[in-house]
Amino acid sequence: MKRKVLALILTGAMAFSLAACGGQDEPASTTTDTDNTETEDTTDDAAADDTAEEEESSASGDYSDIKIQVVAKGFQHDFWKAVKQGAQQAGEDLGLKENPADNFVGPKSETDIPEQVEQIKNAINKNPDAICLAALDTTASLDPINQAMAAGIPIVGFDSGVPDAPEGAVVANAATDNYVAGAMAADEMYKLIEDKVTDPAETVRIGVVSQEANSQSIVDRTQGFLDRMVELIGEGKVAIEGHDKFNLKADGAKVIMEVGIPANVQDAECVTVAQKILGQQDLIAVYGSNEFANKNIITANQNLNVLGADKIIAVGFDSGKLQLDAVRDGIYAGAITQNPVQIGYKAVELAVKAAAGEPVEDVDTGCLYYTAENMDSEEIAPCLYE
Repeated sequence: MKRKVLALILTGAMAFSLAACGGQDEPASTTTDTDNTETEDTTDDAAADDTAEEEESSASGDYSDIKIQVVAKGFQHDFWKAVKQGAQQAGEDLGLKENPADNFVGPKSETDIPEQVEQIKNAINKNPDAICLAALDTTASLDPINQAMAAGIPIVGFDSGVPDAPEGAVVANAATDNYVAGAMAADEMYKLIEDKVTDPAETVRIGVVSQEANSQSIVDRTQGFLDRMVELIGEGKVAIEGHDKFNLKADGAKVIMEVGIPANVQDAECVTVAQKILGQQDLIAVYGSNEFANKNIITANQNLNVLGADKIIAVGFDSGKLQLDAVRDGIYAGAITQNPVQIGYKAVELAVKAAAGEPVEDVDTGCLYYTAENMDSEEIAPCLYE
């Protein structure tokens, strides 16, 4: 089975009211050697010192006049509000005269592609130094993306980014490593079910409900969970069934992971999938790979009442009101949350550096595992969105 290196890097706290959910790189400290009194007062040395000072000043960077436009997938959802908070903090920390949070837009609905395309065009027409973009539909946005490239305006992708963008259009991305995040969900679930999956006498089943098998972020969250759980339990001891994209044969395996995906992204169809999985007599745990999946798992459980600490263990991804309530009430053991503040912060930071001509590369903005015990903490609370 193809493996990925699982490097779980959780972001550190930043001096900001949103604590660890914000985070930024600490500047390198500088020291001065005041004890060195042996100097040579030569013209060449003086010129070299002047050059060094100029290079140091250039390296430190004065970003104050850089202007960044931010186009999100939405605007009213709490997730995007948290992203905007991160963008605002980055603007303040980097000393921008024009804060990117003041240039933060998004369509009213994440299905309103034409509105976002117009917002991208408007952002480009303002001639910014860089643009942060989470595209609803890359194909529909190709005209303004090409326009930005022609104008030499770098684009930084954030959240799901700008998948399949023209080569050279997107200089870097600030996003969750969804494969790693899915693996974290497996790690947390395994702690709760280890005794049940270690050489069981009878077959035991772990259910996985996913929204779809096309979106790369959802696929990565699902695959990361499956791969890590197989690794933890042991290859050859786990079989995966339910969907051709994820199936894994293992003759005689006593641990079965069943993947359920609705034919269409509709609540009723997903509830039916969840009910089928929750109704399995050998089910010991279930994982939902995003808010949509977990909402419908919870709905399916309302009549079955099989989830809970002493029942079937449930671990989710994202938040949402139903899911947050389920964690608080002990129906869910916990869930993975992205770090939306960090997404906004790092997107702006990358955009500013790109605009200044500095090298940039993709950034994993991290994820956190929340439970009823820690979800109101200063570290976790700002990252939960309904």
